[in-house]
Amino acid sequence: MNINDAIAGRRSTREYTAEGVDELVIRRLINAAVQAPSAMNQQPWTFTVIRNQGLLERISRDAKAHMLASMPASTHSARFHSMLNDASFQIFYHAPVLILISGKAQDQWIHEDCALAAENLMLAAHADGLGSCWIGFAQGFLNTAAGKNALGLPAEWMPVAPIIVGHPKSAPAPVAHATPEIRWID
Repeated sequence: MNINDAIAGRRSTREYTAEGVDELVIRRLINAAVQAPSAMNQQPWTFTVIRNQGLLERISRDAKAHMLASMPASTHSARFHSMLNDASFQIFYHAPVLILISGKAQDQWIHEDCALAAENLMLAAHADGLGSCWIGFAQGFLNTAAGKNALGLPAEWMPVAPIIVGHPKSAPAPVAHATPEIRWID
C-alpha cells in the first residue's frame, strides 16, 4: 500500500470481529513500530501484548472507575460520564489484541518517542487490513501502580500508547478534516 493511501485511509476502528490476530502479524506490527525515529536514537519503547479477554475486561472496568474518580470537568465530561457509567461499554471495544507501548523509564521525550512508534504500528495495521485505535481511556489507569500491577509491568515503565488491534467488522466511515491553519514565515 502506498504510504499516502495508508495515511489517508487509516481510521480509528471501534467495532471488531472475534477473529484473533496471528502472532506473526503482531510481531510484524511491532517491527514497524520500532522503525520510528526516537530522540537521540534511544529507542526507549517496550511492547506488552494482551490477548487475554478476561484481563482486558477487568482492566476496562478498573480504568472506567479510575477515569470517573479522577476526570476533571470539561466540555466532554457529560458525554464521557455517560459512556464510563454504562456497564456494557468496554473501553477496548472487545478487540482481540491490546498492544501497550511503554517507555522503559521516565524521560524527557518518552511520549513523543512512543507516539511515533504507535503511529507506525497503526499505519502498518491499516496496510495489513486490520483496524486499530489508541485508547485514551486506558492511559491514566495503566500509569497507576494498580494498572502496572495488573499487567506485571515494572514500576519504572511508563505506559504511553494503548493500541487495540483487530479485524474490523466494517470499514470505518471517512471523517472530515478541517483545513489546517498554516503560518508561513519567509
